[in-house]
Amino acid sequence: MRSPFRSLLRPGVAGHSRILFRLAQCVPFTIILIGLGIELSPAHFLYTGPLLTAMPALAALTMGPKGTLSAAAGALAVSITTTTLHDAWGGMQSYSNLLGLLVVSVASVMTSNTVRRRRQTELDQVRRIAVAAQEVLLPPVPARLGPVLAAGMYLAAEAGAQIGGDLYEAVQTRYGVRMIVGDVRGKGLPAVRAAAAVLGAFRESVHYDDDPAEVMNHCASALQRQRAMPGVDQEVQMEGFVTAVVAQLSADRPEVQLVNRGHPPPLVLHHGKAHALMPTTPLPPLGLEDFITGPLPEVESYPFVPGDRLLLHTDGVIEARNRDNDFFNLPKAMEAVNADTPQEFLKQLHPALLQHSQGRLADDAAMLLVERLDEEDGTSLRQCEGKPPGQQD
Repeated sequence: MRSPFRSLLRPGVAGHSRILFRLAQCVPFTIILIGLGIELSPAHFLYTGPLLTAMPALAALTMGPKGTLSAAAGALAVSITTTTLHDAWGGMQSYSNLLGLLVVSVASVMTSNTVRRRRQTELDQVRRIAVAAQEVLLPPVPARLGPVLAAGMYLAAEAGAQIGGDLYEAVQTRYGVRMIVGDVRGKGLPAVRAAAAVLGAFRESVHYDDDPAEVMNHCASALQRQRAMPGVDQEVQMEGFVTAVVAQLSADRPEVQLVNRGHPPPLVLHHGKAHALMPTTPLPPLGLEDFITGPLPEVESYPFVPGDRLLLHTDGVIEARNRDNDFFNLPKAMEAVNADTPQEFLKQLHPALLQHSQGRLADDAAMLLVERLDEEDGTSLRQCEGKPPGQQD
């Protein structure tokens, strides 16, 4: 269910930088082992004291207090071992070397701790600003919208504090309940501008266009206008795009209508089983209309009866990985949730996602869940029957 367009164009710079950073963290310990090898070899006449003394300071450049303390302990262990082995405790050089190592270690640990706290404070501040901006862009979803109960959730990635481009909205119109979930390529202000352009077009057109496909076309046009504005980065103009899916639910028809532009397909939970609503004809994301060679397909309809739940989500959910590099099994997780309302459903799905990814999401994640109510009295079948979700007949 991964979007092929996002996978194709996603840069790998972050992965290479992470590898280089890990290698840099190994340098102090590698040098300590080299020093130990020299002391235990016939070349032990080479004096390794100054080299070992500098290792805590070198470790402090890439690691926190614990890593710095580990490097200091390693250097101290090598110094004491080699001094004892060569019976060099009687000279002043050994004591001065140990004193210098102690001073450098204490200073390095204190410096590392101070820098770590300062960086964490700055990161927390930036994250608070990012969350505030995201809440302005994505207001809370109403708990009741016509024939459905609804809930939304946005999860910021732990890897950074930049504002992401995930977007969602649910609006009740004269045509029914209309929803959109999308994901902008990239992060930061360019992604926010693109998300704002798409959401603005959606919020305007849903009240006037009777065809959900026309709503999506208005979003595409708004994105093109935004990209054509003066001052927009050339990379954004050439490679920027938005994956999106628009859904429509009418009170008089037990179905959901979808228009999917390169986005992960929504999931429907029906009689305890979750299945994806795959598009018949895959379409490229918004902003990549040059890849469309023929006429745009019509809106696709799928059964959606009372008691069913529909989950629209971004790829940050299904691309969350565990230590074994396995993707998050969203259909299985949905089937395991036991909740009476959409709000409770997402609250239970959230910890399952974080547990799978060890509490760290590599990408922002957005989810929009709706539950179809009973057509006659507008009540939730799950609450009335008192049965756990996934056991409805």
